Amino acid sequence: MKRWKKVILILLVVVVLSQLPFAYRRYKLGKLHSAIQQLKSQRKPDQKANDVYSEYKGVIHVHSFLGGHSTGTFEDIIAAATANQLNFVIMTEHPSKNFDTSAMTLKGVHAGVLFVNGNEVATADQDRLLVMPGDETAATDTNVSTPELLSRERAKRALAFIAYPQEFKSWSANDFDGVEVYNVFTNARRVNAVVTFFDGLWAYRSYPELLFATFYTRPEDALKKWDEAIATQNRKLVAIAGNDAHANIGVSLNDSSGRALLGIKLDPYERSFRLVRMHVLIAQDKSLTAETLLAALHDGHCFIAFDLFSDASGFSFTATNGTEKRIQGDEIKLGNSVRLTVNTPVSSRIVLIKDGNSVQDQSGVSSKEFAVSEKGVYRVELYLTQLAKPVSDQPWIISNPIYVR
Repeated sequence: MKRWKKVILILLVVVVLSQLPFAYRRYKLGKLHSAIQQLKSQRKPDQKANDVYSEYKGVIHVHSFLGGHSTGTFEDIIAAATANQLNFVIMTEHPSKNFDTSAMTLKGVHAGVLFVNGNEVATADQDRLLVMPGDETAATDTNVSTPELLSRERAKRALAFIAYPQEFKSWSANDFDGVEVYNVFTNARRVNAVVTFFDGLWAYRSYPELLFATFYTRPEDALKKWDEAIATQNRKLVAIAGNDAHANIGVSLNDSSGRALLGIKLDPYERSFRLVRMHVLIAQDKSLTAETLLAALHDGHCFIAFDLFSDASGFSFTATNGTEKRIQGDEIKLGNSVRLTVNTPVSSRIVLIKDGNSVQDQSGVSSKEFAVSEKGVYRVELYLTQLAKPVSDQPWIISNPIYVR
């Protein structure tokens, strides 16, 4: 055999061998897809977290073309929300010095979906926060300290959540309402671009959403900061997840009007809205409005769910001391004892966490009671151990706490 033929043959062998891991990863995604479909068949009918609460699901931390980091249109966002059967979307537009992006973004009900107009703001301390609802002051927040901004938003009765807690500095400030403990973009920054490229070549056409499973990890540092902030400040703080949806990752060939002729988009809104969602509980005697939604978030009557792996609707985490019953986000008196009850629509592993530390762990159950005899901050994380690694090792649901006083 001629030398050049040997070189070509060797190169072909190297190429084939280099692709075997990616072919295998695509095979695993196929198995994961089948397992997720099987979970759907095992799902119990939706339960209610409490007979006086209704459950709504939606997404937080969404950007449009207004903020300058996206070309996404309002039509794109509304279509994605309806395709995912969401009840609400909280917009968090980047501010502009020339106009009020919170006033110009989606607000009110569109196609049956409630939109709330918020802002993602940066302070003079280089901290970033999600403010709900937003207003024209967002344009000048870079001149204001974090404590000053938080005090102002509290006076306006707006909510302020710490965004990107790994970068946040002003933890001694005491007027923020909670922490964005999970952010899709932050998680995605950990990926290896080369590995992701070849994963996409193999799996994008068949399992575009499940490529998320190749980099999804539990937000260890953010959860730790949240737990520590609750302990340090000795007050309630709410955990939320941010989709950080921009629909701005990909390549395309556009005409002079901006219309895409060719291209691929890795993070369309419809896909982003499918990965992680907030489930919110609102009293049944109240309708879903911007006011009731923000009040429920303020009270911690909500939980984080990675619905890509299984719809978490119907999950509940409640407490009773024999005389009163409370849900996540609430306080309850210890008395002689408290019983914490978890119900979930599919069998899962339930981990009870007290003051940031795992204290009990039960696998293969869809209902579990925990007897509590000590005061503390209790929350739960649920895992779908039926699914293959690495998904089985990452949380499916992250609840907000019940505060036993």
